[in-house]
Amino acid sequence: MTISRRALLLSAPVLAAERKISVLIIDGMNNHDWKAGTNGILRILEATGAFTVTVKTFPFASLPDFSRYRVVINNFNGGHKDDGVRWPLEMEKSLEAFLENGGGLVNFHAANNAFLKWEAYNEIIGLGWRDKTFGPELVIDEHEKVKMVAGGEGLGPGHGPRHDFQMTTLDLKHPITRGFPKRWMHPSEQLTHGQHAVANPKRGAAKDALHILTYAASKDSHRNEPMDWVRRWGKGRVYTTMLGHTWRNEKNPNLRCVGFETLLARGTEWAATGRVTLAAPKQFPLPDKILLSGDVE
Repeated sequence: MTISRRALLLSAPVLAAERKISVLIIDGMNNHDWKAGTNGILRILEATGAFTVTVKTFPFASLPDFSRYRVVINNFNGGHKDDGVRWPLEMEKSLEAFLENGGGLVNFHAANNAFLKWEAYNEIIGLGWRDKTFGPELVIDEHEKVKMVAGGEGLGPGHGPRHDFQMTTLDLKHPITRGFPKRWMHPSEQLTHGQHAVANPKRGAAKDALHILTYAASKDSHRNEPMDWVRRWGKGRVYTTMLGHTWRNEKNPNLRCVGFETLLARGTEWAATGRVTLAAPKQFPLPDKILLSGDVE
């Protein structure tokens, strides 16, 4: 018998509306299929019963009031070059203040491509789709130590075609990944490499400021590449995932991976509150076997 999606995903209690975590998703522009991405995020969060979700789509009829929410999920990407589309300055400053005062931010997949010229955002995301001269990279060595590759010496940003690959949980004790297996298979995803940090950050070097949760071995870069990480920003919390690829006119089984669903839901809760109450599912992908929600007996 197939169990319900909610029971499979996180076994979360159904909360009264006033106790649920308020979430704002921002979308409307992306080099990916942002509608599919937003629909996937909505499905995952709503299945837990722990969130109330609002979507604001660019161009905005009115600027979002971040203070009304506990956490913002950015599914917006206006381009990674000098001429990339920016949010209104008032909105950018409002997000910075929101984080400084204890709000949460989730950067979803290509959101780390956005806003090349937004100085604070480049630090907030931790690692971004930036030229190799932009700043250093972080990789995980064979002893699972995080190593910094100096800017200009590493690889430019990139990825091969989407494919199945094995994820490795680097931190098994963090609230987001507690209860995860060490290794598990993830389907039909772009494995991004060559993400770069700010060369001269104001808020601590990437190696010190970022806490990497998961990584994957790239067949293109021949290195262990960070996939999920967190950082603090003022009183706020930031969770970034490189998972969640949604190309147009393609199926997206990666959005139904039990591992990804769990990361996104728990990462959102952690960004909002600093803790995680959503339980890890009892059934999880194996090191050599994909598990999609709805496929569990």
